[in-house]
Amino acid sequence: MEKQSFNWKQITAVVGATLLITKSAELVIPSLVSYISSKLGSGDEHDEEMERDLELIKKSKKSKTYDEDLFREQLARNYAFLGEEGMQKIKNTSVIVCGVGGVGSSVVTYLIRSGIHKLKIIDFDQVSLSSLNRHSCATLKDVGKPKVQVLKDHMLEIAPWCEIELANELWTLPNADRLLTFENGDKPDWVVDCIDNIDTKVDLLEYLYKNGIKMISSMGAATKSDPTRINIGDISNTEEDGLARACRRKLKKRGVLENIPVVFSAEKPDPNKAQLMPLSEEEFAKGNVDQLSALQNFRVRILPVLGTMPSVFGLTITTWMLCTISGYPVEPIVGKNRMKIYDSLLQPLASQNLKLGGESERIPISKSDIAYIVEEVFRGKSVVSGESTRLQLSRWDINKPLSLQNTVLMTKNEVKVHEDKHLKGGEKLEDIYNKDVLDLVAKRFKEENWYSNFR
Repeated sequence: MEKQSFNWKQITAVVGATLLITKSAELVIPSLVSYISSKLGSGDEHDEEMERDLELIKKSKKSKTYDEDLFREQLARNYAFLGEEGMQKIKNTSVIVCGVGGVGSSVVTYLIRSGIHKLKIIDFDQVSLSSLNRHSCATLKDVGKPKVQVLKDHMLEIAPWCEIELANELWTLPNADRLLTFENGDKPDWVVDCIDNIDTKVDLLEYLYKNGIKMISSMGAATKSDPTRINIGDISNTEEDGLARACRRKLKKRGVLENIPVVFSAEKPDPNKAQLMPLSEEEFAKGNVDQLSALQNFRVRILPVLGTMPSVFGLTITTWMLCTISGYPVEPIVGKNRMKIYDSLLQPLASQNLKLGGESERIPISKSDIAYIVEEVFRGKSVVSGESTRLQLSRWDINKPLSLQNTVLMTKNEVKVHEDKHLKGGEKLEDIYNKDVLDLVAKRFKEENWYSNFR
């Protein structure tokens, strides 16, 4: 009887387990089938998309002409980002790039990849083994070939619709008009300067400036290693860049003081980092030591260059150009080596608040807020003049308490005038400043109000 009872328990357990498994299967299997079907369907969709892509490429190669469908599919993400109008502006823009080493080759590559149709490349040099650490597309097979030809060959593999003209020669001022003109006589909309010889670079920048040609210039990437210190700004505001300093001095003698946008690194020199190496007597004996140098008496091949940095310079230039050309909002912050001045900006603001009737120098703005106000809200520039040097913070409207949305960035001289006329003198803001300044202040405060939701 005991044995029979044990058998019944076994049978009951088996039946229960069977029912449980059956019920689970009824619930799980349809879901599993649905999941597998969706994955198979997804795979089919992927295959169809790939077949469509390959068909577009095949069609383009066969016709050897521009194909709008291929162009749009290849640049679908750019269209989503910049919009129809922005991409049309990019397509209609012509560019000449002078100097296609590490920086220039990256500029060319990503202008082409981003939709520029018409391009001219100027460079006298050939691809060398030592340049492969920074060139955007050259391979071992390209060593010894002209850099301009190598770039054109590679770019046409990426974007066969492009019109790419070549000038395998050194840019010189006597040949400026010819070199900065396309074969059909058109002038470029933009010129990118990536030349590393000082005198040639200065000649080019002066020519572009005096002929009103839109431009951007690359300063020195050699001995630099910190990508967070890369800036875009006017050449008059550059810092910690030997090439920029040398160009600025020479341009000043020619009457060119500003309005030359550049990319530069504000990374400070460090004895523990790579240093420029002086020329040996053997190098001097080769002659013309200043013709292939970024700095006087230095040859390009002995400048220590971390291969990634020229590419970062080139990508920075290209990104800024694409946004500027397409009309996409971009306001670079000039000068990132500002930590030493943040401390000096808080005390004058606190003192001003006390003089204007505050109970003490304690203000509702902390030291950590200063960098935020200067860099994020006001982009490191005076709200009145756009200057980025000798800056000071000030209360804006005397009728409102000091706050993040009532503090502006001006030059020290502008703060003095603001205090005399408005904060102490009682004149109305609208009687002191023009509409552009008032609108900009209102815009910045509105942006700060939005930013404050995330701080």
